[in-house]
Amino acid sequence: MKLVYGMAAAALLLTGCAQVDSATDKASLCSEALGLSNLNPNLSPDELARQAQDKANRLRELANRAADQDLKQNLSSIADSYVALEKQQASRLADVNEWVQRNAQNIDALRKACF
Repeated sequence: MKLVYGMAAAALLLTGCAQVDSATDKASLCSEALGLSNLNPNLSPDELARQAQDKANRLRELANRAADQDLKQNLSSIADSYVALEKQQASRLADVNEWVQRNAQNIDALRKACF
């Protein structure tokens, strides 16, 4: 009987550790993703496109590691946003301003999924 209780306690402990690991992973993913959210729209079009692609790639990597589906979706949405920016002509200020507004909404959704 003690063995059964011991095994049950071990299972609960492992479940608790898995939840802590999951929370830690989520926190680290969120922290990195939020750190990637800045982009200087005053860069040259080529540099802006390069940075947007780099950020999109990293956000997709983070999304692939996320277990939480809301977080995964938000990271993918932000990555898609950076891909869209890369494809736009960065010299058109209206496009960049529109992107900044959309990205701010995406970042707000990410913050909500993270906390």
